[in-house]
Amino acid sequence: MIYSKMWCVVKPSVGIPVFIAAVAISSFSVHLALTTNTTWVKSFLNGGTKVVAAAPAADAAVKK
Repeated sequence: MIYSKMWCVVKPSVGIPVFIAAVAISSFSVHLALTTNTTWVKSFLNGGTKVVAAAPAADAAVKK
């Protein structure tokens, strides 16, 4: 383990919950920033407008 000596300074019973809390807070802040600063995320989560792509119609008679 690369950081094995760190646990001589910080107890695992303190360090692990602090690390997990920091990951959770940063993840929440990223998701909050995405939903407040973009327009497409809100419409995506609400279902948005359905856009149906139509295939180009093939000509029945081929022009020569």
